[in-house]
Amino acid sequence: MPYGIAQHATQRSGHISRSEPMTPEKVDFAAVFQPIMNAPADRPFVLAQLGQSLDGRIATASGESRWINGPSALDHLHRLRASVDAVVVGIGTVLADDPRLTVRRVAGAEPVRVIIDPRGRLPSSARCLTTGNQPCLIVTNRERDPPEGAELMLVKGEGERLAPSDIVGALFARGLKRILVEGGASTVSDFIGSGAVDRLHLLVAPMILGSGIPGLTLSPIGNLDQALRPETRVHILDGGDVLFDCDLRHERRG
Repeated sequence: MPYGIAQHATQRSGHISRSEPMTPEKVDFAAVFQPIMNAPADRPFVLAQLGQSLDGRIATASGESRWINGPSALDHLHRLRASVDAVVVGIGTVLADDPRLTVRRVAGAEPVRVIIDPRGRLPSSARCLTTGNQPCLIVTNRERDPPEGAELMLVKGEGERLAPSDIVGALFARGLKRILVEGGASTVSDFIGSGAVDRLHLLVAPMILGSGIPGLTLSPIGNLDQALRPETRVHILDGGDVLFDCDLRHERRG
């Protein structure tokens, strides 16, 4: 278990159901990270995370996203990175934010960095290529010379469409069993919409933008019976951000 998780465990978390009110409590890190640390070894375990405002925006219309979520949410993201074998982002996130994808805000091991980049747009100046002590994998469906500091991971796919299940399968074949899909919103949505995600950590900041770039965008549904209703626990982080820990493999009852 990553450093600091058990040490920061506090009260038991709240749990959403139709028959009970939503009563969030201070975050219980031991409970939050237990499903990750106890993930089965015989199949991939995929966790997705997304940070957004109260009205479901991940950035303003101009693309500004720092800092919608506060320091405690960033700490949580780094704990997640320290808890998995690989962290996955789409090329859009790299071009917009240039993340390092390393563990810095907490103590813990760094994950393998994975960039989904079917068109070969990753710049050689990207920080993910020059930081960290783990490999950087470029996911694509065509042979090409990777940037210095990276290696290709080929998966099948037509055009720019790379199936999340094929990406997850290729990572699992390399021994990367616990996988964090960190962003951006379209990548997280694609993985959830394809049924590849076991658990979603949705970090909601006490902020209303009123406009901007939306978070999750899935295929339209015709009625509420088709909505995803995951079993969900709610935790309050220091600073006011709220973590919704959603188990996408189990639906609420009642």
